[in-house]
Amino acid sequence: MSRIDESRLFVPVGIAVLTVSDTRSLADDKSGDTLVGRIEEAGHRLITRAIVKDDRHAIRDQVEAWTKLSEIDVVITTGGTGFTGRDVTPEALEPLFEKRMDGFSEVFHRISYDKIGTSTIQSRATGGVANATFIFVLPGSPGACKDAWDGIIKLQLDYRHMPCNFVEIMPRLDEHLRRSQG
Repeated sequence: MSRIDESRLFVPVGIAVLTVSDTRSLADDKSGDTLVGRIEEAGHRLITRAIVKDDRHAIRDQVEAWTKLSEIDVVITTGGTGFTGRDVTPEALEPLFEKRMDGFSEVFHRISYDKIGTSTIQSRATGGVANATFIFVLPGSPGACKDAWDGIIKLQLDYRHMPCNFVEIMPRLDEHLRRSQG
């Protein structure tokens, strides 16, 4: 089972938070605030935070730019995962993924089901890796952000988490890119 190995040192990672919304500002971005609070409480570094409109190109451009910065290891987005016409975050970001994280969506829905039942199917939460950066695409509610962070992301971004975690494989995420250059 999952456990924290206290003999290992905690390794902070750099995280960027993107809120996707036509209506929110930093002053009233509860989901972004939820993520920032948890990131800082866990001991990670919040590198940057932004809000973009529900626009496929704006979302993709911002996340892609962040994945090219060496100090950002993880991008977490909140918002735009539903089914309305303006919900385009998965469409914006999945083309960037070099590798999909199918298990993230499955585990997120399992956790969410325990809280909101079948309403969880109204989210298209997803995740993947692009430019050696983990990307988590979360729904826009503070509750969904709490569930994703507390139930999945926090543990996978903790180097002490056993039997495995994302931090220990971060140095190897771009092996395929380095191999093709050599």
